[in-house]
Amino acid sequence: MVETQRLTRRAMAFVLAGGRGSRLRELTDRRVKPAVFFGGKTRIIDFALSNAMNSGIRKIAVATQYKAHSLIRHCQRGWNFFSPERNEFLDILPASQRTSENHWYRGTADAVTQNIDIVDDYDVDYIVILAGDHIYKMDYEIMLREHVKSGADVTVGCLTVPRLEASAFGVMDVDETGRIVSFLEKPADPPAMPGQPDKALASMGIYVFSWAFLRDLLVRDAEDTNSSHDFGTDLIPGIVRNGKAMAHRFDTSCVREPGAPAYWKDVGTVDAFWQANIDLTDFTPELDLWDRDWPIWTYSESTPPAKFIHDEADRRGVAVSSMVSGGCIISGTEIRNSLLFTQVHTNSYAILDHAVVLPHVTVQRHARLKNVVIDSRVIIPEGLVVGEDPEEDAKWFRVSEGGITLITQDMLDRRAAGL
Repeated sequence: MVETQRLTRRAMAFVLAGGRGSRLRELTDRRVKPAVFFGGKTRIIDFALSNAMNSGIRKIAVATQYKAHSLIRHCQRGWNFFSPERNEFLDILPASQRTSENHWYRGTADAVTQNIDIVDDYDVDYIVILAGDHIYKMDYEIMLREHVKSGADVTVGCLTVPRLEASAFGVMDVDETGRIVSFLEKPADPPAMPGQPDKALASMGIYVFSWAFLRDLLVRDAEDTNSSHDFGTDLIPGIVRNGKAMAHRFDTSCVREPGAPAYWKDVGTVDAFWQANIDLTDFTPELDLWDRDWPIWTYSESTPPAKFIHDEADRRGVAVSSMVSGGCIISGTEIRNSLLFTQVHTNSYAILDHAVVLPHVTVQRHARLKNVVIDSRVIIPEGLVVGEDPEEDAKWFRVSEGGITLITQDMLDRRAAGL
């Protein structure tokens, strides 16, 4: 008999969105990492949520913890189109000491454990555990079908990475059938994939379970005083030892153009965040944000079109190899290889080169900014020069290992005060 119903219609997505993302430094001082802006108008969490919706999942929970207001507000504004009358939901689950007055979410698994009653109410057969802080496009239906066909207790989403680079990940050692025989956290000598000695399988932090199996496992884990109540540390290694864990290769479910490489990014550092945004200005970027068949949904702020004004020899509003979002006014500014989010206003004689500029930033006259990330609602003072003298930049701003300068309003205020 041909199965006509997609498995995603019988599944829910549980998005873990509580981690700060401290390697993004001051970008997460006021917001959790999944709420950080990306790509001109979206937030990082929009990728996991869009993948779930485009895959056919209409029951989604988002667990929040660290400085969650910006994330919660974004979900309320941008993801409020689900219809409960059609059995569609997006629930926000802040850490609220629901099971104990002494415990917030103690680990990734505990975030699900504390909401078992809510997941029970979803009445689903499968649960897809997702990290809310990665950039990628993936059809979870393909992974779900692999999970059911294999009869696994858990299926783990895995990236194919160069073996010598896999030491930065949790690595899956698998046999020829794809069964995980051991799970190694950041091994010095990562095991190779069968038949591919130069490749390894790294965990994406994506897990598929049947809800009945995971529910029982979570209850037992909650009673284990030696557990850290974390999927990667406790539950997955335990299943590898005592059950059946299968690896799902992201290459098979990545949504992309034919022949294009599988795209997945952890934009967890200032350098990685800057590079992934700047990559979007390439002639043919690896991440296709223009794909109408697999759109990245988000809150769409109502803005007028971008405007470019002045056309004089040294005072021309122009952008080359750049992305400029709605509401931007480029007044006599030269912009090259840069990405500007919504409502950025730049003034005459300024130059932006390889700049990632978050929403509602104002750049005053004669500023010259190169290789920078500018936080939202920053006012760049007239004549500020960044990106030409690393030692001077480091006195006032955050300069990354890769030479990218992060600018926030607090930094500018201290600079103005000479502190």
